Amino acid sequence: MLSGSRQALRVGLRAWGRPTAGAIQRSFASEATAPAAEDEQSNEFLKQWASVAPNLDKPRLPSSYMKARPPAPATIPSKLTVNLALPHRFEVADKEVDMIIIPATSGQMGVLPGHVPTVVELKPGLLSIHEGDDVQKMFVSGGFAFIQKNSFADLVVVEAVPLEQIDAEEVKKGLAHYSQLVNTASSDLEKAQAQIGLEVHSAMSVALGA
Repeated sequence: MLSGSRQALRVGLRAWGRPTAGAIQRSFASEATAPAAEDEQSNEFLKQWASVAPNLDKPRLPSSYMKARPPAPATIPSKLTVNLALPHRFEVADKEVDMIIIPATSGQMGVLPGHVPTVVELKPGLLSIHEGDDVQKMFVSGGFAFIQKNSFADLVVVEAVPLEQIDAEEVKKGLAHYSQLVNTASSDLEKAQAQIGLEVHSAMSVALGA
């Protein structure tokens, strides 16, 4: 049976782990320059941490690495600010654009400045970033898009590859390979793996034809 303080800490961990409406843009600066103001929930969690584990260093929370975002403007801005984060780097950081089109699980979805706040799951597909006549196209493997009320769009994906770097012939080979594996799989695991490969290569084929 957990003591009262340990139970409170566990509850605090669960609450802290839930997504918040704050920014996800992180500064990878050193620990000396990274600290940011903790919100009330974070402060309460740290108090619980200190009461349960006073001899351990306090953990650094996600808000310690976040850059402050401006409040929602009174009027709709003319530009949408986009961040595209991969596990190891930012592919796009604080870029002001006219529109993005994202591969949502429900279909291609356009996002303009002033879009209603939304959290969208992404599927493998084409991401296009529109800035005037310039259109940057990338194939993303899936992830999430966080559309903020202050006209920020934060995209978090595992992989993002410029469309021009994808070899169409290799995509065709992959389609044939995984199509065959789907039909010849001898277990549920093998079939699931083959279906994932087929879905991704099919999405790449569609993106190349866009």
